[in-house]
Amino acid sequence: MRTPQKRTTGLLAVLAAGALALTACTGGTAGGGNGAEGGERVYVQAIADDPMGLNAQLISGATPSMFSAQILDPLIFLSQDYEMTPGLAESWELSDDGLDLTLVLREGVTWHDGEPFTAEDVAFNFEEIVPLQSFGAQIGERLDSAEVVDEHTVVLHLTEPFGPLLETVASQFMVPKHIYEGTDYVTNQANMEPIGTGPMVFDSYSSGEQVTLAANPDYWGGEVQVDRAVYPIMTDPNARAEALFAGEVDQASVDVSQQDRVSDDPNTLLLEESNFPQLVTVMFNAQSEYLEDPAVRAAVFAALDREAIVDTALSGIGTPANGFFPEALEWAVSPNVDFSQDFPRDVDAINEALDEAGFERGADGMRFTLNVRYINELSDVAATVEMAQSMLEEVGIGIEMQGTSGAVFTEKVYTESEFDLAFLRSTVGADPSIGIVRWYECNDQKAAAANPSGLCDPEIDAAAAEALATSVQADRGVALTALQDRAAEMMYYAPLAWFNGAFPTINTTRWQGQDEPTPMTNRMPWTTMTMEG
Repeated sequence: MRTPQKRTTGLLAVLAAGALALTACTGGTAGGGNGAEGGERVYVQAIADDPMGLNAQLISGATPSMFSAQILDPLIFLSQDYEMTPGLAESWELSDDGLDLTLVLREGVTWHDGEPFTAEDVAFNFEEIVPLQSFGAQIGERLDSAEVVDEHTVVLHLTEPFGPLLETVASQFMVPKHIYEGTDYVTNQANMEPIGTGPMVFDSYSSGEQVTLAANPDYWGGEVQVDRAVYPIMTDPNARAEALFAGEVDQASVDVSQQDRVSDDPNTLLLEESNFPQLVTVMFNAQSEYLEDPAVRAAVFAALDREAIVDTALSGIGTPANGFFPEALEWAVSPNVDFSQDFPRDVDAINEALDEAGFERGADGMRFTLNVRYINELSDVAATVEMAQSMLEEVGIGIEMQGTSGAVFTEKVYTESEFDLAFLRSTVGADPSIGIVRWYECNDQKAAAANPSGLCDPEIDAAAAEALATSVQADRGVALTALQDRAAEMMYYAPLAWFNGAFPTINTTRWQGQDEPTPMTNRMPWTTMTMEG
């Protein structure tokens, strides 16, 4: 009988022909042996494409973020449930006026090349690198200076308070001053061959084949239990899934359509809490002749059965959204918004609202047809749109489905506003003010991945500004509550479901503890997971 371990040998034999030089002579397990017998302990995670870069500070995207989380460290760890714990900073203190953040750094930490990590590195990052990162730019705009008090103490002096300061600091990976200083930061080779302080060290990258990381023997956070991590590039989603089910890889992104199979297999498991909450959303073009009226937008939203979408389009993964913010952000959630009560799927009431708005049914039973945009590659979103079609038809609204590439979606939705409804998967982020709020505040510059409705509401913009202008969480919560209450009245962007949309899925045959919580999002539990055998 062929076991998953023996099938693993097939894939890793191919990897062995490259940089790994692995063997399969001790029981057929990946890496040529198992930890108990002294062989190399290799972890294998399939990725979908060549990474554009491995340093998320200067190259955005899910893949650079994933690799940075293994190689680099932030000053503060921020978990998927928004708990902060010490990272490279042992402690921190924010002044009462929110203008001075003192960071006390760990001693004895070294970069992967052996150079010491010091306050000079931190100051350099905040003065030079952080302003180039999408979230860090807001710190850069408010940074007066980064003062080096001593080798292990830095004080960030701001010109004005910044509400999500700690969350934004926690979103910055530190890079070495001695590698970047005096170079073109964006084109520096270290963006593809990072030098960090994290548990894994960059080893090699072969385009179209694999990325390889090795254990950091001097990791400050404890002994790394994996000798090597291999990331074979597997562009075919079906091939990735089959490799995972066969035990040939330990982790892969598995499409939502195959998650029932994951649930039925005792050796596979979906990692539902490895990152910040993700969501499937619906976005309205408030300039559309059919959707100018908030009452019509509310009726359309009410017609979308969120529970059915979770049960069917998302294969039961996740939870229906009942408000604009997820429960994990409890301090910021408005107690006044309840989708089930505010937007019930009462078909008779929805039909009456649409009639009162002047959109009575025609002879064919339809009121109007909406142009609906979505990205083909996001199969969970495409399945949601298919369900939305029948849900809206029930109240006399037709839809023209326009599934495209991500690039075309960006152009048509954000730049040209050629849509009525758009469905998308997005991420809540480290803090509302640097994440989900951008979908509500004014976007008159038509920036991508931000409010495409065409509406600039003064009340929402004022609430968003108030949440940014204070570091007192209770005051920020009041401002964000006002934002959500107004968003319910306007209804031009809303979540349909919360879930982990990347669908990271593991095979537990060889490695135990892959699903253990870690202090930061995207990082594997390298110091605690154990190899079987």
